[in-house]
Amino acid sequence: MGKHRLAFVAFDSAKNKHAVAIADSGRGAEVRYLGEIDNSPDAVRKLVAKLTRQYERLHFCYEAGPTGYGLHRQLTELGHVCDVVAPTMIPKRSGDRVKTNRRDSVALVKLLRAGELRAIWVPDSVHEAVRDLTRARATAMVDLKTKRQQLLSFLLRHGRGFPDGRNWTKTYERWLAKQTFAHPAQQIVFQDQLEAITTAQARLAALEQQLREIVPTWTMAPVVAAYQALRGVSFLVAITFVAEVGDVRRFATPQQLMAFLGLVPSERTTGDTIRRGSITKTGNHRARRVLIEGAWTYRFSARGQRDLADTAQGSPLERPCHCLEGTGAAVRPLPSAHCERQEDPCRDNGDRPRALCLPVGDRSAGCAPDTLRN
Repeated sequence: MGKHRLAFVAFDSAKNKHAVAIADSGRGAEVRYLGEIDNSPDAVRKLVAKLTRQYERLHFCYEAGPTGYGLHRQLTELGHVCDVVAPTMIPKRSGDRVKTNRRDSVALVKLLRAGELRAIWVPDSVHEAVRDLTRARATAMVDLKTKRQQLLSFLLRHGRGFPDGRNWTKTYERWLAKQTFAHPAQQIVFQDQLEAITTAQARLAALEQQLREIVPTWTMAPVVAAYQALRGVSFLVAITFVAEVGDVRRFATPQQLMAFLGLVPSERTTGDTIRRGSITKTGNHRARRVLIEGAWTYRFSARGQRDLADTAQGSPLERPCHCLEGTGAAVRPLPSAHCERQEDPCRDNGDRPRALCLPVGDRSAGCAPDTLRN
């Protein structure tokens, strides 16, 4: 018996077992449940070898989850197509109240054959390692904030409030060092929370320092440096965005990037009634958070940064006219105030403008908004 041309295979992946279902190509072709296999490279390799004796091509898929991308990388190395599917984008029946591994794998392979699944971007192993480090640093920051809030709550319960200025400044730390409690048990709790905060601060600083040492050896280091030319984009903002999003050229349009970040407005429209609400917040929340934090810096005027000013050497053209946030290279100076009479830098070979000239910092150093061309 000859080989069939194409088969679709779906894994319902879990910690110990994979539930496997297969569907032949064609609308009314057979769909079979093959059973469960161990979550191990050897078991997957044996299954693939068995299926390749029956089919010319295999198209695999499984849901993105805690099992990571190991299965995807193994199947790709074996020469097969494997899609990692976004769980939130899988169509589901609202009335379906029964969930088993078998039903999930069969439903997944049917959707794969019908072309109803959306594959996510899978980073390479190095990119995933850098992303793990950035997320570990973000986790350490959340842990530090939690420990600080616990100390503030403890002080509030005992009527201790810092009267002079903001918390967690040098003055506030000196004030904390002077606090004492009458009962030994309360003093023990206070000292323990202080030590926990000190340990969390050291952990955060160590992770950030290791991140700064690893990024220069990464292939995406030039992209991280380029993003820091934007105002409000520091090193941490740039590395978080690059680690979470990857190469933005994988998005065909800016609208797709905004949808991935959850920055598009929600909408509920029916008939002649149009209702638009706040942003959807359905995308990558880590990248969205750092972008929003960077956008808040536009409330203030641009100011120079010492590390950028010290590295600017040579002719005046090589020195940054606007030293922006971050540690990237010097930024090309903006056009002068009479740029309206000069060649428009936002035009491409004399055609219509690609985008508006956005003013950065002091408006006197560039095109004022009322001089911009539509």
